[in-house]
Amino acid sequence: MSVSELHTVDMAAVLMNAYELGDMINQSVEVSDYLHWKQQVDQNEGVQELVRTLAKKKELFEETRRFGHFHPNFHSAKDEVKAVEGMLEQFEEVTRFKLAEQNLDEMLHQMSEMIAYSVSDTIKVPSNEKHKGRRMRRWGQMFLWRLT
Repeated sequence: MSVSELHTVDMAAVLMNAYELGDMINQSVEVSDYLHWKQQVDQNEGVQELVRTLAKKKELFEETRRFGHFHPNFHSAKDEVKAVEGMLEQFEEVTRFKLAEQNLDEMLHQMSEMIAYSVSDTIKVPSNEKHKGRRMRRWGQMFLWRLT
């Protein structure tokens, strides 16, 4: 057997293991919880109405953001976005969805670290803390992205 044939066999085994890992992740409590609360959010008309409103407010804010603080409506557009985000956070479905999303993200990050460190102790793995902080500040953008 040639070196290239050995490499191909190894990649096939790696791919099979990756698919098995994916199946195990998809059967996890974290994914189940995430999908459950995503469905609850999708089915709640009040939430969907606010998501549509948030998308419109964010679009207006993006128009003003091009000019920054110099735009006369910058602060009011920003405040309107925050107000709609606050209204969304009043729904149990939304808060549970965000929590389930964070738990799933944390699990996937931990698994990525385990895989990376099994390859090498000196490999660089991006920190999840920066990502979590950004999501907490701007979850509405992530939330909209996942729902559209």
